[in-house]
Amino acid sequence: MIRILLVDDHPVVRMGLRGMLDAEPDLTVIGEASSGVEGVAVAVAERPDIVLMDLRMPGGDGVEATGRILASAPGVRVMVLTTYESDRDILRAIEAGASGYLLKDASPAELADAVRAAARGETVLAPSVASTLVRQVRSPAPPALSARETEVLRLVSGGMTNAEIGKRLFISEATVKTHLLRVFNKLDVADRTAAVTTAMRHGLL
Repeated sequence: MIRILLVDDHPVVRMGLRGMLDAEPDLTVIGEASSGVEGVAVAVAERPDIVLMDLRMPGGDGVEATGRILASAPGVRVMVLTTYESDRDILRAIEAGASGYLLKDASPAELADAVRAAARGETVLAPSVASTLVRQVRSPAPPALSARETEVLRLVSGGMTNAEIGKRLFISEATVKTHLLRVFNKLDVADRTAAVTTAMRHGLL
């Protein structure tokens, strides 16, 4: 029997989940919690096999609660069950150690199968969530500019010449050129305009 803890701030949602899961012969809901803090306390006390964790609740979010449960109750697996699928939410949950990320539009059969898979130690992801993670992995990380390089490029974007930038930053014009050459190399561009537009596209300016 797979023992499950429900953590969600909506009583109606918990009731619906309990009804779906308890209808399965090998699944049983052993507890409920209405906040992340309460969820951590119940998980540590009851040691369920699986915690179904909502993400956004009053009194602490699900990602923080996930990390605390995994640190305090080894062996317990946490699966996020939420209506949210933003890139930030997904990455934070997976980084916190969640064994899965499902959306609340999953069918009863999908939810039951996901719980069983998580209990076996598998990672379970909704298709749209898996696509998001693949896209994140495949997207190259934006190049890292130093604080000075960013400062120089920001002044370039404001239309200042190398000489004007040098005076503003109390450095020589040659040093400004050196910073810009490093920026060009990091951003793989050949001129000032391309450097500014590329940096903006990567969110560096």
